[in-house]
Amino acid sequence: MIILVPSDLRVYDFTSYNIPYTSLKSNPSGDNTCFIISVPPSDRPQSRRCKLIVDDQQFSSANKQQRQRYVTKMGKCQVNLGRIQEKKRFLSDIFTTIVDLKYRWFLFVFMMCYIITWVVFGIIYFFDAWIRDDISHIGDPEWKPCIENVDNFISALLFSVESQRTIGYGSRIVTANCTEGVILLMAQSIVGSMIDALMVGCMFVKISRPKKRAQTLIFSKKCVVSHRDEKLCLMFRIGDLRDSHMVDAKIRAKLIKSRQTKEGEFIPLEQSELNLGYDTGEDRLFLVEPQIICHVINDHSPFWEMTADSLKREQFEIIVILEGIVEATGMTCQARTSYIEDEILWGCRFEPCMTLEKGAFRVDYSRFEKTFEVQTPATSAKEMHELTEMEHQDQSTLSLYWDHLVHPCFSTELNDVLQDEGPSEENLARLSIPNIMEEDMSSEFQKISL
Repeated sequence: MIILVPSDLRVYDFTSYNIPYTSLKSNPSGDNTCFIISVPPSDRPQSRRCKLIVDDQQFSSANKQQRQRYVTKMGKCQVNLGRIQEKKRFLSDIFTTIVDLKYRWFLFVFMMCYIITWVVFGIIYFFDAWIRDDISHIGDPEWKPCIENVDNFISALLFSVESQRTIGYGSRIVTANCTEGVILLMAQSIVGSMIDALMVGCMFVKISRPKKRAQTLIFSKKCVVSHRDEKLCLMFRIGDLRDSHMVDAKIRAKLIKSRQTKEGEFIPLEQSELNLGYDTGEDRLFLVEPQIICHVINDHSPFWEMTADSLKREQFEIIVILEGIVEATGMTCQARTSYIEDEILWGCRFEPCMTLEKGAFRVDYSRFEKTFEVQTPATSAKEMHELTEMEHQDQSTLSLYWDHLVHPCFSTELNDVLQDEGPSEENLARLSIPNIMEEDMSSEFQKISL
């Protein structure tokens, strides 16, 4: 089957969406292949043109693209900066600029700094020898050159390298016959020392940066939502794989979600804080064993009205940031990760991964990611709170009614009977709570009927 489609009409690739094709007319060969040929637009009426109508929403739902993250699971921010106008600001902080370079570019800059200085001073030495006419008097015992044995550019370059690196082979030396040679040698020594200090400092800082320390700080791949202390909580687990612990470890979390204001302004990546125990000090950790971090979903939480069904429809991202001081170097380390809506398990808890063996606690990291299901209502924390408030209100109302109904009747009737007939078993049975309730209700109905 062949379909002629105008070239200005949008054509979709059926093979990428796995949509079954049904032929309009049976083919003797049994081949239901559809050929779509693009032809130039014609002037024929719109009603006679061959059109291909496809619903974009069906395609997007059938072939859903991967969710774009703001921060990857490894903590890398997925934000690319472009069209920066004032790039000269990076040169004002050249030390940080060099340290932030990737290792291949850092090594390239490291080598070029030395090579450029060697070549520049080699050119200057050769130019000085050429001006003084030392090159044409090579081998003349009566001629006193500025730099001995410099007769071409290669020899001048070798002298520059030997002087800056203090190699000192002895065949090429600066004589006392020219002042400019001494000044150039002093200048090259100072420049070489500055480059050594800068490059060695950058190399040391780059190697000792605590960025790699974050690789041994791990986060659970999933979040769980369940009850803890009769409160709905969102929880995740963190751990430290090293024996040297983090000092003054602190954790915080951000919720990244798009929002539209009442004025119609669209905020694509609004950041809101998730309370991880800042007011109680629970955000400060002693990270010796894996710990479960808990966010209580209360009326101040952005998940206050979130249900198990709405969780699947929402699009948001939770950014978790763990900061602390490296015990070995004293530098601040930061580890990051993120959780999207598909990585939150409703009605689950983490399995314990720490046991007591032979007088010491043992952590089994093979159970770090394991969870198990628990009974958790699919309603939101707000609805649970309202139901609890209604139960408390009903109990308080029943208690007030009970006090108003039972106690006055019991005290009056008890006094009359005990004073007239005494505390016999028959009287006490008749004055039990169910009998009093029955008598009181019957008296109330009699009043209503009258």
